Amino acid sequence: MADWDYVIVGGGSAGCVLAFQLSEDPTVKVLLLEAGPRDKSIWIDVPAGFTKLLNHKKFNWNFAMEAEEGMAGRRIPCPRGRTLGGSSSINGMLYVRGQPLDYDTWSQLGNREWSYDHVLPYFRRSERYEGPEHESRGRGGPLHVGDMKERHVLCDAFIDAAAASGYPRNPDYNSGKQEGFGYYQVTIKNGKRWSAARAFLDPVRGRANLKIETDALVSRVILEGKRAVGVAYSVGEQKREARVNREVILSCGAVQSPGVLEHSGIGQPDLLKRYGIEVQHELRGVGENYGDHFAPRMNWRVNRRITLNEQSRGLPLLREIARYYTGGGGILTWTAGVVFGFVRTRPGLESPDMQFHMAPASYDSAQKRMLEREPGMTVVIGQCRPDSRGSIHIKSPVPGAEPAIRPNFLSTQIDRDCTVAGMQIARKIMQQPAIAKYIAFENNPGDKVQSYDEWLDFARRSGQTTYHVCGTCKMGRDPWAVVDDRLRVHGIAGLRVIDASIMPTVPSGNTNAPTIMVAEKGADMIKQDAKAGLKAAA
Repeated sequence: MADWDYVIVGGGSAGCVLAFQLSEDPTVKVLLLEAGPRDKSIWIDVPAGFTKLLNHKKFNWNFAMEAEEGMAGRRIPCPRGRTLGGSSSINGMLYVRGQPLDYDTWSQLGNREWSYDHVLPYFRRSERYEGPEHESRGRGGPLHVGDMKERHVLCDAFIDAAAASGYPRNPDYNSGKQEGFGYYQVTIKNGKRWSAARAFLDPVRGRANLKIETDALVSRVILEGKRAVGVAYSVGEQKREARVNREVILSCGAVQSPGVLEHSGIGQPDLLKRYGIEVQHELRGVGENYGDHFAPRMNWRVNRRITLNEQSRGLPLLREIARYYTGGGGILTWTAGVVFGFVRTRPGLESPDMQFHMAPASYDSAQKRMLEREPGMTVVIGQCRPDSRGSIHIKSPVPGAEPAIRPNFLSTQIDRDCTVAGMQIARKIMQQPAIAKYIAFENNPGDKVQSYDEWLDFARRSGQTTYHVCGTCKMGRDPWAVVDDRLRVHGIAGLRVIDASIMPTVPSGNTNAPTIMVAEKGADMIKQDAKAGLKAAA
């Protein structure tokens, strides 16, 4: 007998949920392996600390995308959490489920029981929503979700301007009706980040049947024929193995789960041979179908000293620090985006195809996230359901090395059209009197940008990712699918992938909430299949 029933590779959002759910049965032994360190840092706890974490040397893998001609030859940063909680420990803490259309599309692609009606119970199960009662919202889960506690005059004015432009106000975009504008919901509790590690791991750390190892880098899945029987990993210089009675579950995220498969000899034969990896199982879809939300960032100079730019320096900052530690409020509780907007960029669409993130702040660089000294505000534009697809593959035989991340942003006409239309809509909203009275001028891209080609050139030269990487081990039945609709790797027994990489299409919004849902549903599938197996054996 092996030492473990389940080994979970990756202690991010999905891995934390899986550890919580699978260790619920005291007769089941679970090992959770996380390549990064423990999640102990003031920057993780304090919500505004996300700006320090986006290029942190300890808690972030600090990957960068390959330079592509369509992005003006830039290497766009691709932060990934490297600690317990994964990217939920370094992200902007926004809770966005997406649209019912997203999951109904998954079901229409042949993935049974992944429609909106099927996944809604798992969204509800995970969350403890602090807002008004609604049949779509959960109240008893471990993940605290609530409305932004703080309000800001610029945010209110932006929502008013959107309403004047004909867009509705929406008090709960996670209710199943996403369209409109309002304040984002966030995963914050008592003024502190409520990551997946806080929500799902902290309550169960004392379980005797759960072991959590940090600084544990998995090099490969151990295969015996076409069955996964364990993993090989290292802690420092020490090489270790963990064997399983039941299953190995990869939850390394959409950037790194494909790499673990490839280092294990599962993937495209030509690529594996290039790096001296023996082919164990051909699966051509590994690392393909990469989807992400591409996001140009527009900003405006504000004519009054009322933005976070000024409040984050000198005596105002000292006052805000005191306010935070005495009452849990103030600018240190602010997140990456404050106001949401979901709009349709053209007539005839069934649902919104554009998402806005607005913040009463502006940055001198999207990479460094340093607030400007002069007052400013930002609107981030992101297409909800991009058609462009890229790939993520290993580019070294060394486990844990940076992969080749090729996003292929704006490679389809519909993506280019939607992105340009989104920026134009943002400019029109900002010209409404409710917000225009606060604006000195448009800083980026500036009024000089007017034509379609000028808008597109600005997007190509300045746009970033919103860090919503998904799809690289997609769920499905087609020749490019990596897992089936029960998240089992095609052709390999005892091996599943459960994280954002299984998403066949990109959800319409931030991806942490959908990732947690996938893990909740995946955990139930594991339990159901184990129970069915025991019955069959009997």
